[in-house]
Amino acid sequence: MKTKLKSITIIIFLLLILFSILYFPKETIDSVLFGINIWSYNVFPSLFPFFIIADLLVNYGFIEFLSEIFKNLMIIFGLSGNCSFAFLGSIISGFPSGSKYTKQLLEEEKISVQEANHLIRFTHFSNPLFIMGTIGAVLLKDKKLGIIILLAHFLGNLIIGIIFRPKCKYTYEKVSLKRAIDEASKKRINNSKSFASVISDAIYNTINILILLLGIIIIFLILTNLISKIFTLNETFAILIKGICEMTQGVKFVAGSHFSIVMKIILITFFLSFGGLSVHLQTSSIISNTKIKYKNFLLARIIHSFIAIVLVYIFYVLTI
Repeated sequence: MKTKLKSITIIIFLLLILFSILYFPKETIDSVLFGINIWSYNVFPSLFPFFIIADLLVNYGFIEFLSEIFKNLMIIFGLSGNCSFAFLGSIISGFPSGSKYTKQLLEEEKISVQEANHLIRFTHFSNPLFIMGTIGAVLLKDKKLGIIILLAHFLGNLIIGIIFRPKCKYTYEKVSLKRAIDEASKKRINNSKSFASVISDAIYNTINILILLLGIIIIFLILTNLISKIFTLNETFAILIKGICEMTQGVKFVAGSHFSIVMKIILITFFLSFGGLSVHLQTSSIISNTKIKYKNFLLARIIHSFIAIVLVYIFYVLTI
């Protein structure tokens, strides 16, 4: 009976969405176009080159190189040096690359399931250029605020990585550049794939992931705009709903709101650190069919959000 009731509820919910789309065609089209705009000018340009290069680096020994160079750094988080690839890559290219690189390392058998489940907790970094450029310089018109948000968001992630670190079985060792180069060279020599095959696979995999991200972004934009149209919401609640569902949209509306500066940076930091349900679905889709548990990501984002907003408030007070 419960199964049948659940099925009927899902059908009714989907039909309501369908009728809402037909009743608000202009708003739906605007949402789709806005989603394509976000994807075209933010997501695709920032992630496409990094995903391609990352795949090539995996095939030509860069993980082995980083593993040696940064093995002592990752011990802080209770992890092996191989995890440094996902950690550093997620900082440079922003979410959801952390989940993509973590899954890739797990499938390559470079890291264990336990390491993957911990990595997914603290590799949720927003693109630094997006925070300092788009948010700080463009939306808030203050580069200093962009830096404050960046520091709070990044430090919150590192704190999560330390708080939940597994019992470390690694010890500090002397780093050898020669050994790092030797291991990278060995990986390249043993790679049986041709360069054409490697780059073709990289492009194919990257395009598939990015198209998936586009679809998820558009779905959540449509849902949030329909909710705003169907229900009469005050500005504050409407912005919260938009930001929790789709982070980029929430950031944009917060920046243009009547809120005080301190409230703006707190809400923006919260949206970035939580990621929005859109990013959560992206992450869940990427790590599906693996032993990486989504609940680890979810719990970490909730805690990360509150740590980050405390930090951003402290940094703001100290710098005014």
